[in-house]
Amino acid sequence: MLGVGDCADRRPAELSGGQQQRVAIAVAVANEPHVVLADEPTGELDTGTGGEVFDALRRVNAEFGTTTVVVTHDAQVSERVDRTVGIRDGRTSSEVRRRDEADGTRTSEEYALLDRVGRVQLPKGFTEPLGMRDRVRLALESDHVGVWPDRPDAEEGETDE
Repeated sequence: MLGVGDCADRRPAELSGGQQQRVAIAVAVANEPHVVLADEPTGELDTGTGGEVFDALRRVNAEFGTTTVVVTHDAQVSERVDRTVGIRDGRTSSEVRRRDEADGTRTSEEYALLDRVGRVQLPKGFTEPLGMRDRVRLALESDHVGVWPDRPDAEEGETDE
């Protein structure tokens, strides 16, 4: 299933980086665990070989239903998975969920997470383009909370709607 059956009689030093990673995946799933933890599984691989490793992880998920948790700093790796949980300043800060649509397109939706006291960390990709720093203006609507950059010259109660 992982394309490494022909490597059974070789030593690790005789394997390519991609083969080593796929053998490691095979060992990790040998007992059909519910979850596999992968720390930077493509960190030392070129893009093509990294793609092969991710294809192997997807096959394991499809065949065994094994959930794979990947830890990475590589944004390109993040784009290949269905769900990304961002951590900033030691706290879970955001979540991106991706799905394949019937028309063949891939869509994604980003969420900010509330901690137990109601704090939200807004992703930098949202705050930087709007110049949001230090504080923001809020407005409670019937079905959402509006968040705007602080404008010292705004009239009390004025919004950007």
